[in-house]
Amino acid sequence: MSIEALLVVVAALWGAAAGSLLPRAAYRFSVPPGQPWRDTCPAGHPLPARPGRARCPRCRPGEAAYAPGAPVPATVTALVCAALAAATGTRPELAVWLLLAPVAVLLALVDVRVRRLPDPLTLPLAGAALALLGPVALLPEHAGSWTTAVLGTLALGAGYCALFLLNPSGMAFGDVKLALGAGAVLGWYGWPTLLLGAFAGFLLGSLHGLALVLTRRATRRTTIPFGPFLLAGALLGVLAGAYTA
Repeated sequence: MSIEALLVVVAALWGAAAGSLLPRAAYRFSVPPGQPWRDTCPAGHPLPARPGRARCPRCRPGEAAYAPGAPVPATVTALVCAALAAATGTRPELAVWLLLAPVAVLLALVDVRVRRLPDPLTLPLAGAALALLGPVALLPEHAGSWTTAVLGTLALGAGYCALFLLNPSGMAFGDVKLALGAGAVLGWYGWPTLLLGAFAGFLLGSLHGLALVLTRRATRRTTIPFGPFLLAGALLGVLAGAYTA
């Protein structure tokens, strides 16, 4: 087995392990806007703050399980990490992508469930991306630029902020904060990657909305969670940037 193939396998195993620990965090953060984060299970027992499975350790087996279960986030995170490893190869920025991927999956899960992107996840994601990519830029064989990562953070954040100010009903401010992290990872591979990732996010969101309208499951005024499409666009952009770097 080649080193690249071994990396893909290890990344998939890491993604599966990390994703299996997301359900507790998804449950804690999946509350409507304006409400505090959950700190108890459905039966009222205090929940540990650390990530974990979708089951309260104090409840009897089969009781008080909270969705989503581990298979969905574990599978999604494993696939994302494997794709990132296949595209990035042995370059050092892969470690950053693998650390950020579970947080991105968690954000998508929460946004799909309650149309909310929690500040304790979006803002640290952007900070962590820049903080981790800084040292990577000093290592040999890296294929990106920390300077354009910083500028990408500012550019994509400013672009989403302008869209929010122009049409507050069409975009939540959580998307603006999430765009900071997306801009960092896309900017690492340069401006073409940033533009591609941003365009892909809007395209995927538009196609989803159009499909909902055509199937009469939504109208043009229906609000849909945009975070997952922003993240999917960022993933596609990073994959393209890594392959072509």
